Amino acid sequence: MVIFNNTTSCSSNFLLTVFPGLELAHVWISIPVCCLYTIALLGNSMILFVIMIEQSLHKPMYYFLSMLSAADLCLTISTLPTVLGVLWFHAREISFKACLIQMTFVHAFSFLESSVLVAMAFDRFMAICNPLKYATVLTDMMTVVIGLVICLRQVIFLFSMSLSFKNVSFQGGQELSHPFCYHPDVIKYSYSNPWVSSFVGMFLQLYLSGTDLLFILSSYALILRTVLSSVAPKKQQKAFSTCVCHLCAVTVFYVPMISLSITHRLLNSTSSVVCSILGNVYLLLPPVLNPIIYSLKTKTIRQAMLQLLQPKGPQGPSVRILRGGEN
Repeated sequence: MVIFNNTTSCSSNFLLTVFPGLELAHVWISIPVCCLYTIALLGNSMILFVIMIEQSLHKPMYYFLSMLSAADLCLTISTLPTVLGVLWFHAREISFKACLIQMTFVHAFSFLESSVLVAMAFDRFMAICNPLKYATVLTDMMTVVIGLVICLRQVIFLFSMSLSFKNVSFQGGQELSHPFCYHPDVIKYSYSNPWVSSFVGMFLQLYLSGTDLLFILSSYALILRTVLSSVAPKKQQKAFSTCVCHLCAVTVFYVPMISLSITHRLLNSTSSVVCSILGNVYLLLPPVLNPIIYSLKTKTIRQAMLQLLQPKGPQGPSVRILRGGEN
């Protein structure tokens, strides 16, 4: 990678860690971890497949959901080799360039998920606060434009991250707090001034995730005002029910991410075990829970999945319901 040609070190690797002090129990720990990875991979793949083949789901709301599942899928795949390598084969060593590449992918897909959550918040805002303009504003072309804007943000992020690591030297052989490479965890072992790269990392996180979260909260403040102004309880209940899935996705994504970032950057005295637990929660919680949440709470997704899993046969009531189903 040309980006990391100027990154140097006095040794050739970092050491990855899953749970400090529990090395002898790696085989047993790998069982629930593998189950979580399997749920994440199968759940998000199934949502992508269902949205792709089911014509009734070719709408902006489900396009954004497919983007969220794709981001979760890529985030899961980017850390799967190192996590299972440590648990199954005790392969703790990772080269500097491999570590930096993995770190770039982890943060890029994480910020991609944050951007998609903003797009989903905008979708809910239009559907509830401006329902008459929803179909004219959120067209297929507008969905494509939003997707291109999200991709442009990722290009800016990757360029900024590459600049932050230009001519940075690292202390080799250091033990990281996670089974994957995470920017605040890696940058503290920099020979050059780590505060510069740490500041750039914090700025990028505040600029991308911080502004995203602010936009989401503002959208839901307007949604809440619109819903509460409705005098019909049934309309209020229906409006709130359409937002439950997205609010759950926002919570399971931002809470672990903010907690892990604060722990690394501001709470230096935090034990390595706590950092490790937060890292694994940040890594696995959103990809595992998002497909479960949307499968359980979204009627059309749930029915499409049930139809996909059922044996082929004559089309019955469930198929007719799916064709006309709503959330």
